[in-house]
Amino acid sequence: MSEALERLIDQGVGREPADIVLKGGRFFDIVTGELVASDIAISGERIVGTCGDYEGREEIDVTGRIVVPGFIDTHLHIESSLVTPHEFDRCVLPLGITTVICDPHEIANVLGTEGIQYFLDSAMETVMDIRVQLSSCVPATHLETSGADLPVGRLTPFRHHPKVIGLAEFMNFPGVVNKDPVCLAKLDAFQDGHIDGHAPLLRGKELNGYLAAGIRTDHECTSAEEALEKIRKGMHILVREGSVSKDLQALMPILTERLSPYLALCTDDRNPLDIAEQGHLDHMIRTAISAGVEPLAIYRAASISAARAFGLRDRGLVAPGWRADLVIVDSLENCKAELVLSAGRRVTDALFAGRKPVEPVGLDSVKAREVKAADFGLPYNEGETSVLGVLPGKIITEHRRYRLPAEGNRTGVDLDRDIIKVAVIERHGVNGNHANGFVQGFGLKKGAIASTVGHDSHNICVVGVNDDDMALAVNRLGEIKGGFVVVHDGKVTGEIALPVAGLMSLEPYERVRDTLHHLRQAAFALGATLEEPFLQLAFLPLPVIPHLKISDRGLVDVDRFMLIG
Repeated sequence: MSEALERLIDQGVGREPADIVLKGGRFFDIVTGELVASDIAISGERIVGTCGDYEGREEIDVTGRIVVPGFIDTHLHIESSLVTPHEFDRCVLPLGITTVICDPHEIANVLGTEGIQYFLDSAMETVMDIRVQLSSCVPATHLETSGADLPVGRLTPFRHHPKVIGLAEFMNFPGVVNKDPVCLAKLDAFQDGHIDGHAPLLRGKELNGYLAAGIRTDHECTSAEEALEKIRKGMHILVREGSVSKDLQALMPILTERLSPYLALCTDDRNPLDIAEQGHLDHMIRTAISAGVEPLAIYRAASISAARAFGLRDRGLVAPGWRADLVIVDSLENCKAELVLSAGRRVTDALFAGRKPVEPVGLDSVKAREVKAADFGLPYNEGETSVLGVLPGKIITEHRRYRLPAEGNRTGVDLDRDIIKVAVIERHGVNGNHANGFVQGFGLKKGAIASTVGHDSHNICVVGVNDDDMALAVNRLGEIKGGFVVVHDGKVTGEIALPVAGLMSLEPYERVRDTLHHLRQAAFALGATLEEPFLQLAFLPLPVIPHLKISDRGLVDVDRFMLIG
């Protein structure tokens, strides 16, 4: 027997003082639903004692507080926080998020294996436990130009990395159902690991075929009815509440004690401004309880159910032998973290300061050609023109058709009906594609906003009223090596540089948060009515079926997979 194991046993039995003892509080038993008055003894990374009195080399008074298991975000793209993994660690771990399961899908679509390696290297240094799912859809679609291509042979070398769980969200569900050889090769290679799903609105026998491929989780449910069918068919549903996609309210009916073993929580995409103003998973917990969800159901989903869904067998309970990922909260309802322990370590500024830095990558990934105002013109169409219809709070769009006014021999915007221009410009230096169209729902009355964050291939996306402002916004993105830009009347009124693959800042998250606040105000000054105009812009090119999308090849009717403009 090893000395380390003997020490764990001795401290659990009480033969010697524990390393740390939380004294005077109660812990939430998420098996029975009870609040249990007890000391909690910790040795190294593990809990070794509950339901008793303990002595510790370090004793922490948590009188009047409740100890709950650390929260697990089961699906997110850290890139959408706009900060590096190290800054994301510092941003959300103090809120009680001790484990995140990320898909580096965004950086992988820009940089390929270099981006995945950057995330794995970062995950080895962060305080929180970052686990990585290997991005399954790079490129995400044949309709758009990506910066990389990751066939199965480029994924399998990462398969046994200690931070890798399995294969990330398999978005190409039509490819699965129709037995696309590229899809099947990836699925076959990961049959012995976790395969994450992504199947919005997929139902019936097509869903059965998708699940028959070994896919077990889904974060794309937008109705309780859809979620229940997937639960009945063996899926673990990841309830999502991000900065754009907000499904928590719609899925409240399934957040019950009975179904909680088959539920988990995720944010998918959440920016640091929303985290600062509202929170992260702690925000989801507060929101659910205030709406009448039983605390046992939501805390289970945030911890043990999430851990079991992804095969993390060492965490999720406040119990002897389990990883000491613990959150001390003021109350179950308020869920305000007053102290966090990550693998038995008190989360402090000093703990973050001890991490080794990781060299950033993709600092010259924005290779778009310079554009001119004339590049944004579309010939006048006397008939109806296809328009993307934005749905606030959703990443899908509607296909709408309108007769638009003429501006000379060009088709013009229609501000009375909130229809402005949109363009996608290839920025990976592959082919220089440029596609124009129209969009409804942003609310802009003047100026332009542009971004190098454009899911999933992350080309430049710009919306605007004025062609000159659109050109200036796009060209400015090249000068700052990626990011977000707001332009009005020939002047840049707001910007944030995201030089790491055109997706993430090198600044501390506090500075990114403050800059985003200014950017939001600059967009609102243009008339923007969306709560999150930049994230909505970033999702505008996203290929979600069924809808109309704009790619760097043009406006596409995804229902028919045909170019129509």
